Amino acid sequence: MITIGATVLDFNDPAVLAGAVALALALLFLVLMIVALRRAGRTANMIAPLAQQVQYMNQRVQALGDGQQQLSGGLTGVAESQAAAQARTLQLMEARLAEVSGRMDANLRESAARTAQVMADLSEKMNQNLAGSATKTAQSLGELQQRLQTIDKAQANIEKLSGNVLSLQDILSNKQTRGAFGEIQLHDIVGKALPKDSFTWQATLSNGRRADCLIHLPNPPGPIVIDSKFPLEAYEALRRASTDHEMRTAVAGMRTAVRAHIRAISEKYILEGETADGALMFLPSEAVYAELHANFPELVRDGFAARVWIVSPTTCMATLNTMRAILKDARMREQTGAIRKTLKHLHRDVEIVVERVAKLDLHFTQARADLDGIGTAAERAGKRAARLDNFDFEELEADVSSVAAIGGPE
Repeated sequence: MITIGATVLDFNDPAVLAGAVALALALLFLVLMIVALRRAGRTANMIAPLAQQVQYMNQRVQALGDGQQQLSGGLTGVAESQAAAQARTLQLMEARLAEVSGRMDANLRESAARTAQVMADLSEKMNQNLAGSATKTAQSLGELQQRLQTIDKAQANIEKLSGNVLSLQDILSNKQTRGAFGEIQLHDIVGKALPKDSFTWQATLSNGRRADCLIHLPNPPGPIVIDSKFPLEAYEALRRASTDHEMRTAVAGMRTAVRAHIRAISEKYILEGETADGALMFLPSEAVYAELHANFPELVRDGFAARVWIVSPTTCMATLNTMRAILKDARMREQTGAIRKTLKHLHRDVEIVVERVAKLDLHFTQARADLDGIGTAAERAGKRAARLDNFDFEELEADVSSVAAIGGPE
């Protein structure tokens, strides 16, 4: 591409290419002319055709120059058309950009307004949530304070309970107070299970021995003694044993202590002709009772052989319930005569009720017959009133005559 002034020549254009060819031909012509002039010495016959050819080439060059001028004018028109089209395109693009810019401004303002509204709503919701959270926090703090007060009370109760536990340990560490503890527990169980007149506390037997509790059962089996025993030292030694030697010593101590209690109860509280043929040894600890039955079954068998039955608070309650059934059955047998007499009076009362029901039925039958007669008389009176109302005197006289013939009016 070559630019000459305001004219742009593009070799891809056929017209420009033709002009270039023409120019090349002209140059060739000049070269040939120079060559021809140099060879002027050649024959004259060759000059004339060459002159014709030069003239012809001049005409062609002139034609090419005219075509080039026309081409230049066409290129100028095309350039002016392109400039006008570009101007129009720029105007349209500017108008379009202005329109788009206006729409974008409107959309931005609308988005800003919506964003401001959303932010306002969000701020209001956050304020409400903060207010609700503050209320809930205050409520939670109040509940927490109440729970802390409850925990303080529980702590005070735990401290009090710890003191009671220490007091219980002090009580159990002393044999006399431990015996009193077992007697109190036995007193509570027996008092709940049996009637007050069916047992005696600290009853003195004929041999001068004093039993913790004497249950007055009928013969057989007769009065039975319940004595409270608590082999705590032997049980604690058994629990604390950590070596084989300590374990063997503790087991031997446990056997010795329980057998001594069984022998003492058997000798002191089983008296022929005065008490039942057996007695109960009350252990106020379920743990000691379970230990005996789990690991010392021979001690339980020794108790059976000595007619001493070992009971815990739970099994003692079950045994006492059985005793209560025995006492109830015995008292029912004692009251058999009174029950028969009461049944006889009840039978007589039933007979009187039957007689009075029969009389009442008779009265109801008579009243029913009277009601039937009253109904019949009312029906006849209604018929006669109807005849009087219809002035049927002949039928009325005939009816009266029939009634008189039968036996007179009712």
